[in-house]
Amino acid sequence: MKSVCILLQNCYEFDIRVRRKAEALVAAGYAVDVLSLRSSYSEKSYTLGGVNVRTISLGKKRGSLARYAFEYGAFCLWALLRVTVQMSRKRYAFIDVNTLPDFLIFSAIFAKWMGAKLILDMHEITPEFYISKYGIAENSWLARLLKYQERISFEFADHVITINEPIRDLLVDRGLSKAKSTVIMNSADETNFTSRSGVGAAAAPGTFVMMYHGTLTKVYGLDIAIQAFEMAQKEMPSAEFWILGSGPEKGSLEALAQRLGIASKVRLIGQVLPTDIPGWLDKCDIGILPIRRDVFLEYASPNKLPEYIIMGKAVVISRLKAIQLYFSDNALAYFEPNDPADLAKQMVRLYRDSGLRSRLAARAEQEYEPICWDVMKRRYLSLMEDLFCTGHRTVERPGVPTTTSLSR
Repeated sequence: MKSVCILLQNCYEFDIRVRRKAEALVAAGYAVDVLSLRSSYSEKSYTLGGVNVRTISLGKKRGSLARYAFEYGAFCLWALLRVTVQMSRKRYAFIDVNTLPDFLIFSAIFAKWMGAKLILDMHEITPEFYISKYGIAENSWLARLLKYQERISFEFADHVITINEPIRDLLVDRGLSKAKSTVIMNSADETNFTSRSGVGAAAAPGTFVMMYHGTLTKVYGLDIAIQAFEMAQKEMPSAEFWILGSGPEKGSLEALAQRLGIASKVRLIGQVLPTDIPGWLDKCDIGILPIRRDVFLEYASPNKLPEYIIMGKAVVISRLKAIQLYFSDNALAYFEPNDPADLAKQMVRLYRDSGLRSRLAARAEQEYEPICWDVMKRRYLSLMEDLFCTGHRTVERPGVPTTTSLSR
């Protein structure tokens, strides 16, 4: 049996993208070990879905650049020691390294020398992430340093995965060989959404539920959505806005809803387990994804979008570059990012027109099909098999498309 080790500077049970990959590998007959951060819900070592997880209690306090550097450095050192020890016993065929940080790939340096193939899954684009978060100038020495460490990281890997084609194109412009890269989209595992249990709070009869689920941080624009909801509420008397998740913005969002006089209509539910998400989504009428636009978020491919689509829900979403490549105006209700008034118009539009909601949901499902998890899973497993058999990426296999071209 071939063995794979996955490195993740995050809590495994809450990282849906990494869990999808790990569980797909287990189903395909691989033995899978994960090295990750420990959450408040997990033990030091545990097994989940056939995946063996070993963790370090490090936390993710973040905030300053110095704190990021400490957390990244400490995790990379621990991962270097653990993967080297485990490699000597298990002889991994692959090490699947998930960013951030990009330089986590070097924690597998000894494993590579012992014969493991290294895959770098670039969830984010590091320079743009820090430019967005800290306002770093794009031509500053720090931005240039981040681009340098990004380049040496993807050059050290045997193969690179990106979450969408715009990010791959950007990395190719920075020196990545296109032949050395594969796009694995942030698709949702459809099998996890077949059960629509009665989990979650019940809405009052006749209530129109708009829903967001995810992390409560400034970049995801929940303040914009609350402002938009306040603008639109007189035209949507039976509407409520439910916000699922936790994060640093929770207190300020509660205060904003209170200040605008809509606290009774804006419900901050709190953290919801991934297994409970389908039950919650089944209670909503439309999804709201009010992501801000900036140099980083223009490339966003939100994990939550496919979940609404699978559940047959119409979605109001920011008009961002990467999202528009895959979904047309006939599939999603786009609004101009950072514009509460335009978001309010889309809220009212979908509230009033049930036929429009149905048409958007049906078209989104149609346009999602070429990039659904079943397609992405076959592409990922094909990549692993090709690397194992040949030592390099071969052409895409029949039935596993490399790109998506949608009529608008």
